[in-house]
Amino acid sequence: MQLLLVEDDAKIAEFIIAGMRENGYEVEHAATGPEGLRLAKAKNHDAAVIDIMLPGMDGLRLIEEMRAAGRETPVIILSAKRTVDDRVRGLRAGGDDYLPKPFAFAELLARVQALVRRSSRSSAEPVEMCVGELRMNRLSREVTRAGAPIVLQPREFALLEYLMRHSGAVLSKSMILESVWDYDFDPQTNVVDVLICRLRSKLDKDYEHKMLHTLRGVGYVLKP
Repeated sequence: MQLLLVEDDAKIAEFIIAGMRENGYEVEHAATGPEGLRLAKAKNHDAAVIDIMLPGMDGLRLIEEMRAAGRETPVIILSAKRTVDDRVRGLRAGGDDYLPKPFAFAELLARVQALVRRSSRSSAEPVEMCVGELRMNRLSREVTRAGAPIVLQPREFALLEYLMRHSGAVLSKSMILESVWDYDFDPQTNVVDVLICRLRSKLDKDYEHKMLHTLRGVGYVLKP
């Protein structure tokens, strides 16, 4: 397994590198944002651990640049910032999980392993997915409804992919957070509501028949 670590604090970096190597991971390390982006673009890593406060380019911009370049490497964000708003910003930027500092290495390792497992399961699924007139190609990342293209951001794509895999089933906020972000449920966060709203506007806005439904107090469901 290959891990990309972007962390400018030498002691924290040494701590993570030693622990990951003991658990069988090959680790590439960058201490600046630009160097981290170069490494991220040069190779498909199994996972990445990225600090937010980095010299040259902050971690959120680094992740955004990764996603814009087509890199879908699962990312855990490290940060001393602990508020809900900080976590939401990190996830919206394209992060898959968020771990506040200070942290226990055992938790970091478990989160990396969870991201890698989820990514492996996803790669084994069919390339083409179809729910009614909605179609998704997971390889080309093209989405259409009734033949009309729908342009999605990476997190919107991940959410729709999860909804399509479970079409007809009601999915709670906690299920979506855990599956799409690998993120422990926090009843204060509205990140799911915000993303559902953005996705609904792209899927249903121009159509009389609505596919994405909200069951108030229960969750969300995608219907053909």
